[in-house]
Amino acid sequence: MTTRIEHDTMGEIAVPAEHHWGAQTQRSLEHFRIGREQMPQKIITAFAYLKEACALANAGFGKLTTEQAEAVSSVCAEIRAGKWDAEFPLAVWQTGSGTQTNMNVNEVIAHLAAEKGVALHPNDHVNASQSSNDTFPSALHIAAVMGVTNYVLPAAARLSEALAQLEKENEGIIKIGRTHLQDATPLRFSQEISGWRELVEAPCRMLRASLEELSRLAIGGTAVGTGLNAPVGFDRAVCRKLTELTNVSFRPDENKFHALTSKDALVFAHGALKALAANLMKIANDIRWYASGPRCGMGEIHIPENEPGSSIMPGKVNPTQCEAVTMVAVQVLGNDAAIGFAASQGNFQLNVFLPVAAYNFLQSARLLGDCMDSFRVNCLEGLTADREKMEANLHNSLMLVTCLTPEIGYEQAAAAAKKALHDGTTLKEAVLSLGLLTAERFDEAVRPEKMV
Repeated sequence: MTTRIEHDTMGEIAVPAEHHWGAQTQRSLEHFRIGREQMPQKIITAFAYLKEACALANAGFGKLTTEQAEAVSSVCAEIRAGKWDAEFPLAVWQTGSGTQTNMNVNEVIAHLAAEKGVALHPNDHVNASQSSNDTFPSALHIAAVMGVTNYVLPAAARLSEALAQLEKENEGIIKIGRTHLQDATPLRFSQEISGWRELVEAPCRMLRASLEELSRLAIGGTAVGTGLNAPVGFDRAVCRKLTELTNVSFRPDENKFHALTSKDALVFAHGALKALAANLMKIANDIRWYASGPRCGMGEIHIPENEPGSSIMPGKVNPTQCEAVTMVAVQVLGNDAAIGFAASQGNFQLNVFLPVAAYNFLQSARLLGDCMDSFRVNCLEGLTADREKMEANLHNSLMLVTCLTPEIGYEQAAAAAKKALHDGTTLKEAVLSLGLLTAERFDEAVRPEKMV
């Protein structure tokens, strides 16, 4: 491997000649050979927005020349386009402030700018008016906001639309309800699907509410929240530029001492992701129970048969899309615990669990977006009701007796249900045997369509 010599305040170090990072990035690579989890690309993209906004703001305050700011902008646009993805190899398991990733970005921008003929120092120019302590928390919030707005919410909207279509297709079907895994009173299948739809839409309202806090940025706080070495108004100028670049509204956190040490906004937002994951788990479990069978299960719905389900049992098909959703939900619930623990560790003026919080939040957003699209395309859009099975289960249920309570009272209705179960007869036969109603009156009273 061909190398070149780079230096920092620690001295000289050999760096791969084909790459554009510098000494601090190389030291991180050599000192943190931990796991295979790399800093998420979404964080690098967020940094590319942030560094451009900072450069433009610095130019406005006279801390960078127009030429220097334009060089930073040009390189940042290339980074966001994915041209330099290989230049950001650092592990999640590094310094808890994310300093090494901040410097990785600074060094790459400086080297690429030099190739364009503009000399920049990673600290003096690219990092001007900044500290890793305010840039990484800001990049984390930027990435989180964009992950939610550009990925999770659109996928959830598509899933909700698919469920709304299922509602329309199944409006006329009445089926037996179930509570405590036991038979309950009837409902329309479309009503049940409407519940699934709201299980998607409600957490999305929570997510949108969380964006109010996530859009507050730590930038301008520099090292400990005092704003040392940053011009007065730098935070507002950066947020204005960010808003222009991203078309997403960002603003400064007015209390930088809070912004640098607390990750409560991230906890709040991920709580909404956790709520969505929990609800998706419920939907997927409902569907795989209803699709169980094909002959010895509930079998009230049919889902697409996408692939063989067993290496030993020929013809077996499993609810694999539902299983994928539930595994994603488990991962998101675990990520939420990690983020909560990480956020609780804001010691003194800085939280130093930022990379692991970033990794878990962005993984949750990506997994939820992906699994909602996969579940929609490969399961929900091909889901159909088995009307005959639903009809048979409906009329075989003893809980239709509930509509007789006004006629014969709770205790006599319970006696009829228990007799039917014990004797293995229909509910109607039990009611007639007990002399509680005539056959005609039973038929008039027990009308499932009136019970929904």
